Amino acid sequence: QVQLVESGGGLVQAGGSLRLSCAASGRAFMMAWFRQGPGKDREFVSAMYWNTGRTYYADFVQGRFTISRDNAENTVYLQMNGLKPDDTAVYYCAAGLSYRVYFTRADTYNSWGQGTQVTVSS
Repeated sequence: QVQLVESGGGLVQAGGSLRLSCAASGRAFMMAWFRQGPGKDREFVSAMYWNTGRTYYADFVQGRFTISRDNAENTVYLQMNGLKPDDTAVYYCAAGLSYRVYFTRADTYNSWGQGTQVTVSS
């Protein structure tokens, strides 16, 4: 099992930026970010195959977010620019440990972080 620790959330005005970090205790097959807004279901945000670096994004990202990794630190980042009030949510990091993971399906990931709150004011 891979342990995940997120950081970097906070309060920001609309149009601002935040960078989320997810420190992993080991290497995963795929790393992803999900989010859960108030009264909403958890939804996919972005994912990356660790070895190849191939990335995926939800449609609502619209070029505003970028997922990246630091191999030496076993850390995944989510750079979020152009934030909107609708982006307000708890953001979770997830790790899929095998080829069975499907990037948009939360139930296929093996490990989850504790979540970090992102609040965007209008």
